[in-house]
This record gives sequence, structure tokens and C-alpha cells, in this order.
Amino acid sequence: MSQILVVDDEVGIRELLSEILRDEGHQVRLAQNAGEARQIRGRLRPDLVLLDIWMPDTDGITLLKEWASTGQLNMPVVMMSGHGTIDTAVEATRIGAYAFLEKPIALQKLLSTVGTALRQGSLKNSAAAVPVAVGKSRAVEQLRAQLERLRTLKSSALFVGEPGAGMEQCARLLLQANAPWVAPEDFLAFDQMESNLVGQAAEGVLFLREAGEMTRTQQKNLLNQTLKLERHSTRILSSSSIDLAELVAKGAFEPRLYALLTGVIVRVPGLRERAEDVPELANVVLSRAIEAKEVPARSFNTAALNMLRNYHWPGNLLQLESVVKTVAQLAPTAEIGVADVTNALAKLDAPLPSPAQTFPMDRELREARDAFERVYFEYHLGREGGNMSRVAERVGLERTHLYRKLKQLGVKLPRRADE
Repeated sequence: MSQILVVDDEVGIRELLSEILRDEGHQVRLAQNAGEARQIRGRLRPDLVLLDIWMPDTDGITLLKEWASTGQLNMPVVMMSGHGTIDTAVEATRIGAYAFLEKPIALQKLLSTVGTALRQGSLKNSAAAVPVAVGKSRAVEQLRAQLERLRTLKSSALFVGEPGAGMEQCARLLLQANAPWVAPEDFLAFDQMESNLVGQAAEGVLFLREAGEMTRTQQKNLLNQTLKLERHSTRILSSSSIDLAELVAKGAFEPRLYALLTGVIVRVPGLRERAEDVPELANVVLSRAIEAKEVPARSFNTAALNMLRNYHWPGNLLQLESVVKTVAQLAPTAEIGVADVTNALAKLDAPLPSPAQTFPMDRELREARDAFERVYFEYHLGREGGNMSRVAERVGLERTHLYRKLKQLGVKLPRRADE
């Protein structure tokens, strides 16, 4: 059963929508203005919001921007208006609204939009990550400004930064509503001259994670798809935690592909460069985890947040998310304190245990080797917060080979990490 929040200053519309949606089996909350909507959103995360644009206290566009900037726009929002314009609809979609409904709303259109939005919202929330653009530091304000300008462009963009800094999230923020997003787990598809990935991303985005890991053959084969990219209006976005220009200089990266990927280069700051944002980010992660029932209700005290702020975070956002959830799950009381955070951070910096401490030595060589490698990779996965690019760098394996090795050893892969 889905929970839907209806925000509209007209009582008749609120009651009509409530009746229709309840007849469809949904739970419905009602708010007559933005103030009430804020209060309800502060207590729970609805599965869907129907939000009127024109309201007396705060208009719906402003409320939508507010939720987007504070990391609370993690549910689909459908905007409603009786006298909206195309510009208003485009603005709402750009900010993050799922759809726009014009009043009076046709019943079939309402039910179709609500059903589709709920399905899309479920998929989106299953892969929710730490919101990269949350914060008030100068570094993140500059990042938001760059992303705002990029939304109006069609050019390619390369996001550079440390592993786990949120490069893929930044790219996702440029995706238009309902447009396809294609992000291959590895580049094996480009070993063949013809790949259907470009066709799948038509009118949407083809995203290349860690583009520097492509072989020269894969690079050339992707270049051969350039005309197809243009014909299908596919925007190509990519990320890299290594210097592609340096690879070009060494002859390890195709100069023409580098030119194709770098229409705009956006540097995504690591957490060490935006330490003042860490307390707010930690609270957002915790709130989301509580809403998703991944952890019990908890809150950080000020000293604990300061400790998180002062940590060096080599795994950046992904590592922060892992630590926050771990602390919340293990904390013995509702208030998370310094001791809880200290224990979690100490495990990140702990040395690798010796094989003798971890498992018996009276095994056949192959079994012993597999057991050691399992412990070894699990240690690095934990240390890097599940960030596969960072783990690959640490252990000296190409990312594709790392995935294969983990699968062979039966090591549980982390959820799709935001690189």
C-alpha cells in the first residue's frame, strides 16, 4: 500500500483526489499549504507527492527546490496547476519533478501518472545514495552552480574526482525526467564493433564509469559509434578518478575519444575539501535510512557529528554512508555518541588480520588460498565503503577482473556504488 501526500490549497480538489486515490487502495495525507507539507515531509517520506504550483504561502516550485537542495526530494513529485505554462512545466521537470498535470485532471491521466510514478519511485529509492549536492560549503555551492548551467546544455561532460566523491550522482542530476540512463557495468560490450548500448540510450544518457579503464580497442570501437550517438540524440557523460589527459600523453588513451568526452570537465570535490558539509550529509543519510527502515530511529549528538567532520574519509560519500548506517545499527541507545563513532572509524583504520587469526591453517592449498583472498577482499571492500574503483586501485586489479574475482570467490558484491 503506497502513501501519497496531496498538497493543494483548494479543499475541493484535496478531497476529490483523496477519495479517488483511497478507492485505488492508497493511503492519503492532505496538506493545504507548503507549511503543512513541510511538517508531514519532516515526519515521514511519502511514496509520492501531488503538489499544486500556486499556493498562498509558498508556491510549489519553491517547495520543490527546497526539497531538492536539502536531500528530501527522494520520492517522485507530480506538479499540478490550473494555469501553468510550458516554461513552468519545464522548470519543475528540471528541478526534479516527475511529471506535470494540468487541472482539471482527467481521471485516467491521474491514475496512469500516479501508477507509473510509484513504480519509478520504487526503483529509484532502491538505489538511493548520499545526495552529493547537499551542503553549504563554497565547494558544493560551486558544484551546484556548474550542474545548473550544464542542465541547459547538450554537450558531453566528464566528471573527475576521487573515487566515491559522487561523480555518477552528479551525472544523474543532468538526466531529464523519463529519459533512459544506460551505464554498463564494464566495457566488454565495446569489444565488439557494434554495440546496442547507444541505441538503448537514445534520447537519454550513456554513462561511462571510470572511462580510463577502457582498452584501446574499446576506445576505438566507441569512437566508431559517434555518428550513431548524434543520430540517436544520446548524450555521453563519463567519470574518471585518474587523469585522462595524462593517459593521452602516455599514448594509453585515444585523443579523439578524450575530445569527445570532455565537452565540459567538472571537478567533484572530495569530502576533505568540504568537511563542513559532513554533519549535514550524515544527518541526511541517517534520516533516509530510518525512513527506509534500514536502521532503528537514532540521532547524532554534536560531538559525534564533529568527529565525523574531522575524519579524512578516503572513500568519500560512499564510505560516509556505510559508516553512518553501521553506527546506527550498532548504537545501544537512541543517541549516537563519540564512542559509537570512534569504534566504527577505528575498524576502518584497523590493520589487515593475519590468515592464522582468521581461519584454520590445516587446509589444502587451494582452499586456504581462496579463504585468504576472501578475507582480503572483504577487508578492502569494508575499508573503502564498497567503492569498487577504490578497491581495484588498492589491490592492483582492473575493475572488470575484480568483479570476476569476487564472483568466483563468492564474495557478496556491494550494491551499485556511486563512483
